[in-house]
This record gives sequence, C-alpha cells and structure tokens, in this order.
Amino acid sequence: MENLIDVLNRESSEYDKLLELSEKKTSIIVSSNLEELQKITDEEQELIGRINHLEKSRVEVTEDIANVLNKDVTTLKLTNLIDMLSARPAEAAALAEVHDRLRTSVTMLQRVNEQNRELLGNALEMVEFEMNLMQAAKTAPETANYNRGAYSSRDTMGVNRSGFDAKQ
Repeated sequence: MENLIDVLNRESSEYDKLLELSEKKTSIIVSSNLEELQKITDEEQELIGRINHLEKSRVEVTEDIANVLNKDVTTLKLTNLIDMLSARPAEAAALAEVHDRLRTSVTMLQRVNEQNRELLGNALEMVEFEMNLMQAAKTAPETANYNRGAYSSRDTMGVNRSGFDAKQ
C-alpha cells in the first residue's frame, strides 16, 4: 500500500508540473511566441514520458495489491481500496488525499488543455483567413482592357504581377 501511495504522490507531482506548463502555454499561445511554444511542448513531452513511466509502476503495484487481496485488477479502483482500508485509517486517509489531489489536477489539466485547443484553433482559423485574403488579392478579377489585336490584355485589377514595385 505504501508503494501505491508513493507512486501516486509522485504521479500527482508530475501532473501538477504539467498543469503549470499548460497554464504557461496559454499565455504563450496568446502572444504567438512560437519559439517558447516549442520549448514548452518539449518540456511537456519530457513530463509525459515520466508520467507514463509512473503509470506503468502504478499498474504493477495495483496488480500486486489485487493479487494479495484476491480481487480482479480491472475492477479494483482507488475508492474501493480506500473503503477496504477502514481498519487502517492512516493509510486510508493518505490514499484518499492523494486520490483527491490527483483527480483535481487532472480535471484542471483537462480544462486548461481544452482552452489551449480552442486558442490554437482560433489561431489556425486566423492564419487560414489571412492566406485566403492574400490568395484572393492575387486572383483579382480581370479588366476589360483589350490590346491592338482586339484580344484581352489579361490585366487584373489592383494587382502588380511583378515582384518588385520601384514606385514604393
């Protein structure tokens, strides 16, 4: 049981760090700082790797506990374990506290990640809008100007086809 509480405490700590990075990422997304966004993303990947390692440890410890208690590991939940530990109130309280802390961190992380996802979606929509605007300027309607042979000159309105305008 002590191993489980220890692993959950370390996992909770890593989730708190991930939450802090995600909150920092929100302001970086708003400021459109791509270099900082890349750094934060790299740090998040490192944290996620550590969380995955701790999660494997948690699964192993939970399987061991399930074997000792002769319970099915797929149905054994932390809340069930807390109830089973009524004879050992100190361990039950420690397990309940880390369970609540982990649940709170994960819930807040989901909220912040959803907010970041929406901000990134809005930023992508803005980039797409600007690209469409630039493309529309390049494909302005043709004028009805004709050359000497009575053929259309294929000029477009308001668009300078050359890459350089010496007048500006």
